[in-house]
Amino acid sequence: MIAALFVANPGCYIGLPGVDPWDKERDARLYAGPWPVVAHPPCQLWVNFAALNFKRWGGEHNRPGNDGGCFASALANVRRVGGVLEHPASSNAWRAHALERPVRLGWQTAGQRSGWVCEVWQSAYGHLARKRTWLYYDGPPPPELDWRRPTGSMQIGKFDRIKPTLYGPKASATPLAFRDMLLDLARRAGNGRAARATA
Repeated sequence: MIAALFVANPGCYIGLPGVDPWDKERDARLYAGPWPVVAHPPCQLWVNFAALNFKRWGGEHNRPGNDGGCFASALANVRRVGGVLEHPASSNAWRAHALERPVRLGWQTAGQRSGWVCEVWQSAYGHLARKRTWLYYDGPPPPELDWRRPTGSMQIGKFDRIKPTLYGPKASATPLAFRDMLLDLARRAGNGRAARATA
């Protein structure tokens, strides 16, 4: 069994055999194990535009990093029970939680802490936009991923005047191939911990 934390309902984890989904109603911050996790903590207050929105609109609910402990909870669960956490590339949560930034293609160790980090583009897994994503994984040595970097036919945000822009659920949707890769990483982490426990 894999626990999928901070997922949308409806969404690609709901009703999937072998997956225990924790959506907004269940409050994934309350997850206490025992299964390894795939964590998708909210990112809106960790991206660079969060500071601009806070300056423009104010309000504690818009303060950058004020996610109610979601990222901290997700990270603690990955470290405690194994699994993987994903966030947008250049997420300010990485610096706030002293995670090593991916600086090259492929996996790299997460510095002084256990685990690995990498950057992967969801366009390699079928997303219409490139959707650069950082992963933090805690478990046995991770497998190679699809490191290709297709530019995508669309964009999230308005950076390219030629490409059409994705909004809302289409922008935040997780491609099924990317979901399956994350679930495989979480299973690998869980199997590694189980093997160590019986050794």
